[in-house]
Amino acid sequence: MLSNIPNIKHLDKNNFFLLAGPCVVESEEICFEIAEKVKAVTDKLGIPYIFKASYRKANRSRLDSFTGIGDEKGLEIIAKVGKHFNIPTVTDIHAHEEAALAAQYVDVLQIPAFLCRQTDLLVAAALTGKHVNIKKGQFLSAGSMKFAVDKVRESGNNNVMLTERGTFLGYQDLVVDYRGIPEMQQNNVPVIMDITHSLQQPNQTSGVTGGRPELIGTIAKAAIAVGADGIFLETHPNPAKAKSDGANMLHLDHFEKLMTDLVRIRKAVQ
Repeated sequence: MLSNIPNIKHLDKNNFFLLAGPCVVESEEICFEIAEKVKAVTDKLGIPYIFKASYRKANRSRLDSFTGIGDEKGLEIIAKVGKHFNIPTVTDIHAHEEAALAAQYVDVLQIPAFLCRQTDLLVAAALTGKHVNIKKGQFLSAGSMKFAVDKVRESGNNNVMLTERGTFLGYQDLVVDYRGIPEMQQNNVPVIMDITHSLQQPNQTSGVTGGRPELIGTIAKAAIAVGADGIFLETHPNPAKAKSDGANMLHLDHFEKLMTDLVRIRKAVQ
């Protein structure tokens, strides 16, 4: 299924694939810095890589939170990264009217977890013909994601992926139920583990989401061990200064060590 994503490489290595990049487009310089590092590591380890960045963050706790540098400017930077490094790209969309616009710039459209039941959004994404990555809602069971997959397929698009990103445990924490990975794979779609968002601590009284980045390796290794097809993570050269989701990001300096460990686990469990 991934083979028809433009410019995707290393599919013959039998590795997991990777969606990674900054949470949101902050600047062209940061996007290029991250993409260059991640591409070098994934080429070295034989990991199929899709560059990820949101051109706009629509789901923020506070009105004064950073949302982006402008939709088309953000999309143009994502497309420029893809072209420069000859790699596929993915970004989030938030409303049905965004699908056709974003599809002009990226190879994969991602449906945010809070919006995974929005029928018009799923149908609009499907009708672009692009691959559609649907994040499982924090409030949904793995089995219920069948209906999201059906909406895309019944709209004429079989290029669907699902992403696990944790389930609400109370108001301010998430827990990962790894049974959901094989359960969602029963839909005959690739299943991705969103490592960094699964470690969020939402609904903080400060209005800024917290996180547990020290557990990134724990979540990632377990996901590969139970057979996740792909890994999603957000990374940044300085998470403390990232304009979105810095509290749960992987520091870019730690990226190669994590990927090396995950490749070893993948080989051990095959």
